[in-house]
Amino acid sequence: MTTVGLRERKKEKTRLAILDAALDLFLEQGYESTTIEQIAGAVEISPRTFFRYYTGKDHVALWFHDHGEQIMLETFAGRPADEPPFTSLMHALRAVLNDVEGVTPENEERFMKLRRLMEEHPRLMGLSMARGRATEQRLATAVAARRGVAADDDQLTHLIVGFAMSTLRVGFECPRSDATIGDVRQRMAECIELAEGSLRPGWDLRR
Repeated sequence: MTTVGLRERKKEKTRLAILDAALDLFLEQGYESTTIEQIAGAVEISPRTFFRYYTGKDHVALWFHDHGEQIMLETFAGRPADEPPFTSLMHALRAVLNDVEGVTPENEERFMKLRRLMEEHPRLMGLSMARGRATEQRLATAVAARRGVAADDDQLTHLIVGFAMSTLRVGFECPRSDATIGDVRQRMAECIELAEGSLRPGWDLRR
């Protein structure tokens, strides 16, 4: 293994250690009561090192948004330029689900902790929704570029993105609070199929 590969593995190990320590502290003593210094201390790193991986506590709690957004944008960009944009977005959503499939027990546990954290802290749920909105704006920019229109004032572009992203929201929110990540993935997959079967082919190709 190369030096770069070893370095990246070490960075990923530290990132996950910070995440795990933060989630445990958030759930044990409360999100608001937990400090960056406490999280860093639990991992035996300095607060300065913490900020090399996360911008703050909110970033830790919403880490899954960054990963999912990257997968969606990269998948959409890699789809054929003449493919209907809604179809490309459905492929992007399935790429997220494929990434979730076969997760490790450690990631399953992280997922369950994050769901519990969101349920216990409405402010974080609000931040999650705002972060999702930011993802939708970036997807709208990509869809508008594909369609050759301006994202700021093209309603159809935002409807395309809104319809697509609503399938993830329904799939994520509908399962009971003790649902596993596999349960959520299945619900999301079902919602994608429902969305695809509910819309007339070509509806998203108008200018």
